[in-house]
Amino acid sequence: MASGDLDALLRVTSSTYRGETPPDIAFGTYDGAVGRLVLAVTGKGIAACSFERENDVFELVSRHVGTFIGNDARRLDPVRRELDAYFSGRLRAFATPVDWALATTFARSVLQKTTAVPYGTTTTLEEIGQSIGRPRALRAIGNALASNPVCVIVPCHRVVREDGALGEYAGGASAKQHLLNVEQRASAARR
Repeated sequence: MASGDLDALLRVTSSTYRGETPPDIAFGTYDGAVGRLVLAVTGKGIAACSFERENDVFELVSRHVGTFIGNDARRLDPVRRELDAYFSGRLRAFATPVDWALATTFARSVLQKTTAVPYGTTTTLEEIGQSIGRPRALRAIGNALASNPVCVIVPCHRVVREDGALGEYAGGASAKQHLLNVEQRASAARR
């Protein structure tokens, strides 16, 4: 599906509910300091905040979450405002709830541990493994972090290698470093 096809599909879906029932899943994008993030918000919360291509996220969401998808600013704009506040260093914790529909049970257990990592700090795969009682499952933990469907909001960027190196990140090393720098600068400014 080409990007134009996705735009056309969202326009058709959006026009069918104007004045009627809003879509089950609000779908759109956010262009910020680390590039374009693709967003999907359900009635339970944010199901996707992804660096992946729009079409790929759309297909994943429609396959695993639901097919009534449209551009609903009423649900997307609060997430966008939180992302703006986060990137400017004014927001330390997201209020938007997470809908874990796109995460496996194991990935959810790993990713929920990353939400407990304090703003402006980092942890390691080994520490995550210890905290979930799976100290030897480092590859599986790395895969769970790599498949994080809700990047930035679920802060997998706070997980670094044991030697202090950044390690892999869906948005790339520069995006990961930028996120860590935002948090470190904001934390230093509040001291």
